[in-house]
Amino acid sequence: MPEAIVVIPTFNEIENIERLIRNIFSLQRGFEILVVDDNSPDKTADKVRELIKEFPETLHLEVRKEKMGIGTAYIHGFKWALQKNYQYIFEMDADFSHNPNDLIRLYNACVKRGFDMAIGSRYVDGVNVVNWPMSRVLLSWGASKYVNIITRMPICDTTAGFICYHRRVLEKINLDKIHFVGYAFQIEMKFKAYLSKFKIIEVPVIFTDRTKGESKMSGSIISEAIFGVITMKFKSLFNRYEI
Repeated sequence: MPEAIVVIPTFNEIENIERLIRNIFSLQRGFEILVVDDNSPDKTADKVRELIKEFPETLHLEVRKEKMGIGTAYIHGFKWALQKNYQYIFEMDADFSHNPNDLIRLYNACVKRGFDMAIGSRYVDGVNVVNWPMSRVLLSWGASKYVNIITRMPICDTTAGFICYHRRVLEKINLDKIHFVGYAFQIEMKFKAYLSKFKIIEVPVIFTDRTKGESKMSGSIISEAIFGVITMKFKSLFNRYEI
């Protein structure tokens, strides 16, 4: 039975993807990788196809027709992984903001310590962010505090995108009823796992901003998070929020 797979969404990550794949495959714990590429103009998918020849059993690729948001890319990957019967399903960025070595720590939190969901957290143990301007640190940290206040989730890094899920979490959540497509997707997934009473732990990690490629952050992504969280919490109060 396949055990652990890392889902990595990509859009124009040609500068990072090969090094990331090789780093993950060099780890002592054997992870498989699924790249979900949104038809990157820079030919990221072609680079992955080249690498599949070298790693035919452990590297997988799904290519979508166009850029449709990081949330839908993860959902595509989660459904693929569930269908293939993986037990532990990870999400991480392609830009090295998440250290591949921390995959093992997230894995151990679920496998050895019995948690259903392990979050690579920037804020559970201080503020562990490298190469961000103070304005962006404050925006990110403030967003998590805002989500804490509205949702009452006891999670310090509610917007984190570095996570290990046991498959039972993704089986419980109706992935067809996830409403957000940008980074608010990360909040919604945690909120639904929290409402479902899964055992969640935050594992402290150091987040390092990308050095190659371009950030995907935008104003629409921020506004989706601000207003979406209020709607999400309001519906949950009146039992109108479907998990």
